[in-house]
Amino acid sequence: MKVGIVGVGAVGATTAYALVMRGVGQEIVLLDPDKNRVQGEAEDISHAVPFAHSARISAGDYPDLVGSHVVIIAAGTARKPEESRLELLSRNAGIFRDIVPQIIQYAPEAVLLVATNPVDIMTHIAADAAAEHGIPSCRVIGSGTTLDTARFRALLGQHLGIDPHNAHGYVLGEHGDSEVIAWSLVTVGGIPVDEFARQVGIPFDEQVKKDIDQRVRFAGKAIIQGKGHTNYGIGSALVRIAEGILRDQRVLLTVCTPARDVAGVPNVTVSLPHLVGAKGILDTILLPLTLNKSEEQALHNSAEIVKEAYESLK
Repeated sequence: MKVGIVGVGAVGATTAYALVMRGVGQEIVLLDPDKNRVQGEAEDISHAVPFAHSARISAGDYPDLVGSHVVIIAAGTARKPEESRLELLSRNAGIFRDIVPQIIQYAPEAVLLVATNPVDIMTHIAADAAAEHGIPSCRVIGSGTTLDTARFRALLGQHLGIDPHNAHGYVLGEHGDSEVIAWSLVTVGGIPVDEFARQVGIPFDEQVKKDIDQRVRFAGKAIIQGKGHTNYGIGSALVRIAEGILRDQRVLLTVCTPARDVAGVPNVTVSLPHLVGAKGILDTILLPLTLNKSEEQALHNSAEIVKEAYESLK
């Protein structure tokens, strides 16, 4: 299985390294305008192969994407401290309109996996560009709130004193300030989270939920203020999505892809639980049917924010 990565900054390089560590992909091709850097990253990561899983790592250009099953797009300008993801829009939209057609030219069968922020809008832009070349939107996936959902489960696990793998819940909507934690759907081992907390004697009131919500919602900003960028969490999230595609796992992930309607907002790209497999998005779980009213309204508002930002491009 072959994976291409376009854009080898902190996120792209970390993703390549994580692919090797997890054993996802047998061949990884790195592309970046900075030829010296991308060559150095490819060589450095290849030296980690003897300590992990067998894979061939190389630096290349668009023609080297031929035969790729997944192409991860991490190209674009970096987010600055105190800058919202939506403010990145005007700077990254033009980049995508240039690179997406070139990817499709050489890897027309690949699933495109978008990491560039603001990821919801960039995924919509990528899907628009891909559609002009006959590529269905189900093969254009954004990382969405996969990382936010992982952050949520990690914090929930810490508070409850459990392995986060046993905490189940979703962060929906925009990958950004308006994202929505669907508390009404959160369970621990199949038990509603409030009931689990009551049984084990751990406080779990509205203030606790609010604190977890804020730490999830603004985690990216806090990390950027501390180290200048995020890379480990998102790199791991991208590898998890790529793994679901390459191994046709039919895994449920909160990725984003264009949808006809989200909580009453038409033609918008925000995160919902999607079934992910070899052909990209296999199905979408329509959570507004099960969310409570306040959560559904919050999801509607989040989708409206993303929709308005996308429309501003026109």
